[in-house]
Amino acid sequence: MKEDKEIKTQNKTKIRIWTSTLLQKGSVITLSEDQSHYLCNVMRLKNGMEILCFNARDGEYLTQIIKISKKETQIRVLEQTRAATQTPDIWLMFSPIKKDRMDFLIEKAVELGIKKLVPVITQYGITDKLRSERIILQMVEASQQSERLDVPELKIPQKLEAILDNWDQSRILFFMDERRDGKSCAQVFNENHSEKVAILVGPEGGFSEQEAKLLYSKPFVIPVSLGPRILRAETAVVASLSIWQAVSGDWKSKEEL
Repeated sequence: MKEDKEIKTQNKTKIRIWTSTLLQKGSVITLSEDQSHYLCNVMRLKNGMEILCFNARDGEYLTQIIKISKKETQIRVLEQTRAATQTPDIWLMFSPIKKDRMDFLIEKAVELGIKKLVPVITQYGITDKLRSERIILQMVEASQQSERLDVPELKIPQKLEAILDNWDQSRILFFMDERRDGKSCAQVFNENHSEKVAILVGPEGGFSEQEAKLLYSKPFVIPVSLGPRILRAETAVVASLSIWQAVSGDWKSKEEL
């Protein structure tokens, strides 16, 4: 019992690292060069120290460093600390925005539990090019910091029309309409519970008239109002995801589900 208590106490401040490698008790795995640099040069860890490793398939495990350098780190998997769990199946569809605001959007979307990040090319969007590797690294870092057990999937950018043409109609698409014609966010989410949903937030310039008409014409699209004020794209992302998690997601207690 004493040993278990010590492990639990240590885990509260332990560094978390995501890995795609199979995690199972007793195995020895090698971390990437970037992870080794971080653990060795940034965090100054030494042989014998413990870290947590995780992925969506295996959950989270307590591990011990058995060899560390700036280029290669090996760890021994000790025991599972958290079993794998399912993230709510909510996608965030967004039009890429300016770099600093984009960084904020990605970090907060990951913290708020999205399962998939879907960049959308729109008429008033500022760019259709993304640095995918950078975004994936940001998502991994946000997952490690927020104690998620998975890292969201990043889709390649596509035009709005193409995405809607190939849409799985069993998935509800909540359209955050800056024209404020829809019902309130909380009301819409309360009235439309589903295990498969997506939230669409437009670019800084909003959706064009043509895009809005296209969205309103689709039976799987539900327009939503985020109130009387025009919100920045990243603010709309945080607001809509927060309300959805509170109404339909994993912020709800077991008694409410």
